[in-house]
Amino acid sequence: MGSSHPDSDIHPEATGPAAHIVAEHKKEEPITLYSGWFCPFVQRSWITLEEKKIPYQYIEINPYNKDPSFLKLNPRGLVPTLGAPQKDGSQKPLIESNIISEYLDASFPTQGPKLFPQDPFENAYMKIWVDHVTTRILPAYHRFLQWTEKSPYSLDKAKAEFLNALKTWISAADPEGPYFLGKEFSFGDVCLAPWAVRMWVLDHYKGGAGIPGPGEGGEDQEAWDRWHKWVEAIEARKSVTETLSEREHYLPIYQRYAEDRAQSEMAKATREGRGVP
Repeated sequence: MGSSHPDSDIHPEATGPAAHIVAEHKKEEPITLYSGWFCPFVQRSWITLEEKKIPYQYIEINPYNKDPSFLKLNPRGLVPTLGAPQKDGSQKPLIESNIISEYLDASFPTQGPKLFPQDPFENAYMKIWVDHVTTRILPAYHRFLQWTEKSPYSLDKAKAEFLNALKTWISAADPEGPYFLGKEFSFGDVCLAPWAVRMWVLDHYKGGAGIPGPGEGGEDQEAWDRWHKWVEAIEARKSVTETLSEREHYLPIYQRYAEDRAQSEMAKATREGRGVP
């Protein structure tokens, strides 16, 4: 079935490491992940499923060219969508990656790491900084990526806003780490990991993210050293690296963003000066 949506022409399936994960999750399970292989929001939910070793079926969805059966389950047509099992054997949809991940963590409390802390204060503190990712870092990332000479702000301003949002976030992390809350991996890490492993997009299209290297951070060197320590820990996590596809297939998607031609809800919100939709 064809589609006139300008973003619908994407590679149809996961490749590279992610293709192996998909191949292992073809059979029907009580939980279904309706996914777009390229989507960083999907990757949040996917990381959660892999970390907790939850059985699930993976179904690829092109969110710009939706199958009618998927729209019947979820009329809004958003990915990620989780088909959550009900007592009568049916499934009901859950959307929004943060909510899906919290549901999975609560539903399988003894499997894998506890991604949402049991301590009420620690859980609340983590959610404050998950919200910072959603409301500060991601909009800044996209304003930076979508900058063109026609933008009503300068490239330097976009870069500075992005770097400041990152620095604020990592300064709130446990000082030793390596993860956001300390020695244990949590959703505080999952929420930003998909964008941390997509910094190369800014290198490719915008001449670099501008994150200071060793000895280049001036008075903020401690914060940037902590950032690099966190990124190194994230990039060593199998759940993160094995839910990624080959870079060549991301390039056409991110080129539309870099040229400010993308028509996703995220791209439109950025263009209109709004936050994450």
